[in-house]
Amino acid sequence: MPRRIESLFLNGPAGRLEALLEEPDDSPREAALVCHPHPKYGGTMHSKVVYRVARGLRTAGAVVLRFNYRGVNLSEGEYDHGEGELEDARVALEYLRSRYPDLPFTLAGFSFGSRIVLRLACSGVGARRVIAVGFPTALHKIEGLETCTVPRIFVHSTHDQYGSVAEIESLVASLPEPKKLVLVEAEDHFFAKGLDQLEQEIAGL
Repeated sequence: MPRRIESLFLNGPAGRLEALLEEPDDSPREAALVCHPHPKYGGTMHSKVVYRVARGLRTAGAVVLRFNYRGVNLSEGEYDHGEGELEDARVALEYLRSRYPDLPFTLAGFSFGSRIVLRLACSGVGARRVIAVGFPTALHKIEGLETCTVPRIFVHSTHDQYGSVAEIESLVASLPEPKKLVLVEAEDHFFAKGLDQLEQEIAGL
């Protein structure tokens, strides 16, 4: 049975949100929401890293929902400095959970999206884990992160211009358990020449 891909629109707080739902080849074992990078710098649900993260999760047996924040491509509304985008993610998660109410769920996001999913997960939505890919350490002040005990997995490029290995190691070390840091050999924040390893690492988490 081929995996199913469904394009859809969600009723977001600022208007409709463009989304893409993809099921794995076999019956899904979990559900996953994947959030994209900063909309003001070209981030969309089709960004290379987001696509690779989604595919890695599908390989591991997840049904994956990606979506565009307000104001991106066919999603209505305007950029809202991370606050409205957090609410967009909350709506997308509610939809995903309504479609697959019996599945545990993972939250994953890249760069700006990693901040969104960490905030969402640490607000107590019941995620089994959160995967923060390319977390920008210069902006690591997230309310509640220091006391959040949702399992957090940070996946980071070894040459990320928005957060060195030393910086991400220091941040992760300061956080409570359970936590994990995975370093991927790559040339930059966008995992250039490391996308295959990134996908493999995500699939193996």
